[in-house]
Amino acid sequence: MGKIRVALAGVGNCASGLTQGLSYYREEKKNLLGLRKLTVGDYFPWDIELVSAFDIDARKVGQDLSHAIFAEPNNAVKFAQVPKLNVPVHKGRVLDGVGEYLKNIVVVAPAPEVNVPQILKQSGAEILINLLPSGATEATRWYAEKALEADCGFINVTPTSIASDPEWAERFERAKLPVVGDDLVDQIGATTLHRTLLNLLSTQGVHVSETYQLDVGGGTESLDTLERTRETKRKIKTETVKSALPYEAAVVAGTTDYVDFMQNRRDSYLSLKGTYFGGTPLEIELRLSTVDATNAGAVLFDVIRAVKLGMDRGEVGILSAISAYAFKHPPIRLPLEVAMKGFENFISQA
Repeated sequence: MGKIRVALAGVGNCASGLTQGLSYYREEKKNLLGLRKLTVGDYFPWDIELVSAFDIDARKVGQDLSHAIFAEPNNAVKFAQVPKLNVPVHKGRVLDGVGEYLKNIVVVAPAPEVNVPQILKQSGAEILINLLPSGATEATRWYAEKALEADCGFINVTPTSIASDPEWAERFERAKLPVVGDDLVDQIGATTLHRTLLNLLSTQGVHVSETYQLDVGGGTESLDTLERTRETKRKIKTETVKSALPYEAAVVAGTTDYVDFMQNRRDSYLSLKGTYFGGTPLEIELRLSTVDATNAGAVLFDVIRAVKLGMDRGEVGILSAISAYAFKHPPIRLPLEVAMKGFENFISQA
């Protein structure tokens, strides 16, 4: 199979995790621990090629992507050596990409913005991944527009409604391009762990009466979430967790605070109360500690390859099986086991 040519909108910590991961698994083909899937169709992770990137920070714009992913304010763990990629980071449009809390952290580059569709076409990009901050709603829609203009498929990692918005979905379908989203799940995330635990307990006859999930993290994404998308993310996460139970219960899930010295780490706290046989009370308390940047890598590997697989088949518009498998707010939300089976069916189609 050929390469999958991918462009990145936003060169933050998630972009760092993805870029480092591509270098790591390309070099460590005998050590494939940490991947969800080795192959999606006939595509391996090392078939993904990053061909263009866009950001607004002066410490990244004009730099090669291999250097920009380690520039401040990024603080992702460095776990791989990334050779020069010959992929310059271009200046995108700022719009609402810098929230009030980030104004003293992000240094907006004075360079003029580039013609994004032209750069995408020149680089041969087939898919554009939106990795902007969660609160950058206008900028997310602007890049979705540019993907349409450049004939690129679109992967929306953020909570902004693109794939789950019927108007945007129809536009991509008319353009004969695929779109997936919204709000990427983590490989090992508190929301997935929470849903799995609730599903397990309910199938074992436990009645959950109340449960909550609270997150504390560092990094610019956590800070931006605290300012601009705390309520949106709380709504999405709560609905996602609730969907794991076949009955009503008191459920709250969402980000609570930002701690700068945590860097790119996130701590999640889960609490659960319920009853089982004979009305006996049950309580569970859990703490999960992860690193944000690497938590997106394995999921994105699967999503990118599956979108390319769909493009090879001529599938356009919302790719529902991918969206339900890899996103918290897909157009159609499915139980975990159903979503995973649907994804397997999607990639196994002739």
